[in-house]
Amino acid sequence: MFRSKKLLKYKKISHFFFNKNGGYSKGIYKSLNCGVGSLDNKINIVKNLKFVSNKVGSSYKNMVLLNQVHSNKFFFLGKKFKNFSKKLKGDALITKERKIILGILTADCAPVLIYDSKLNIIAAIHAGWKGAYKGIVKKVIRYLYNCGSESKNLVAAIGPCISQQSYEIRKDFKSKFLKQSKKNEIFFKKFKKKTYFSLNMYIYYQLKTLGLNKIDIIKKNTYNPKNYLFSARRSIHKKENDYGRNISIIMIN
Repeated sequence: MFRSKKLLKYKKISHFFFNKNGGYSKGIYKSLNCGVGSLDNKINIVKNLKFVSNKVGSSYKNMVLLNQVHSNKFFFLGKKFKNFSKKLKGDALITKERKIILGILTADCAPVLIYDSKLNIIAAIHAGWKGAYKGIVKKVIRYLYNCGSESKNLVAAIGPCISQQSYEIRKDFKSKFLKQSKKNEIFFKKFKKKTYFSLNMYIYYQLKTLGLNKIDIIKKNTYNPKNYLFSARRSIHKKENDYGRNISIIMIN
């Protein structure tokens, strides 16, 4: 598992970017698969989620996971939020309540964890290329600003995701981003007639544009098997019928 040095400075919160080690799942899901939507044994998935919850000293029943759909929709969880078993359909969670674990599942997409050190608000974002392109990160930050956050108090950590060197894309993919802004050219690199995209830098610059300066990037490539992370793209290339999901969490203690 990995931690953000910038987030670790704040004792009022706990966070982890888990890799696939330390769990109960077998086979292609070995071992800390937290993908409730995967074809893995559901008993093992629950055991894995309980293991994760214990790491931050809270209960599995206090964990909130999303039905992630690569959207720009987010949810604010207030005091009245009780239905932890219901899967909310969206791609980001925000709360200022203690002991609620915000969880994001990824297998090449980027998990982004946010903390306002003054207002004591946390956010967890699932940012694949579609969600990032649609503005999920921008919407969450702007919501925090509307809540009274100031950029100087916001800390962001972009977790493990697929690195540019492993993220080959098609021509129409790049065209889509250049239509959004010609400035997006900097997130693409050509090598031996192939084009590669940098997801984490695309997200990083969105955060910078919104005024954030305290930004961590956990530079671990999900596609590289040496990092012991689940990767959808790697599983597809290996012709596996499914893949596990990494979990990233943040909680106010």
